[in-house]
Amino acid sequence: MAQIELEVEDPATGAGEQEDAFVAASFAELDVEVLERLVAFAFDRMYLSQETELSISVVNEEEMERIHIEWMDLPGPTDVMSFPMDELSPGTEDNLTEGFLGDIVLCPPVAARQGAAAGHSTMDEFCLLTVHGILHCLGYDHHTPEEEAEMFGIQRSILEAFLGRPAPVETKH
Repeated sequence: MAQIELEVEDPATGAGEQEDAFVAASFAELDVEVLERLVAFAFDRMYLSQETELSISVVNEEEMERIHIEWMDLPGPTDVMSFPMDELSPGTEDNLTEGFLGDIVLCPPVAARQGAAAGHSTMDEFCLLTVHGILHCLGYDHHTPEEEAEMFGIQRSILEAFLGRPAPVETKH
């Protein structure tokens, strides 16, 4: 199994009873076992050793906004942020890549809103965002139409094979 360090922050925001209930519900949708299996599956697909390390943090919107401003100089919370560490790239069937892939930060309330808007579950959105984050850590990006086609194609392929059905619809920023 892939070496995953998963840290889930306290979802409380102090923003009011209704908002706190929504945030708590979005955190409750996270199935850690599914994410662990998905990461191991994605590692196999990208020819990464199961000894490869990945850190996943799950944070509320306030913390995500802080990170988003600090690292991207962009206001507001976002869905996922990726921080590559060892600048790994996909391996091959005969030569698996190993090392510290990096850190992925997920924001459940943003994921819940995006999943609902796209017509799929919050857990499907977590799966999409996790694979998206892994691909970013492997050097994939979507700044140009060609890069987007490649990255989103790999993302869809991994998700469809893992889920056994069509992949959730991507959110495009």
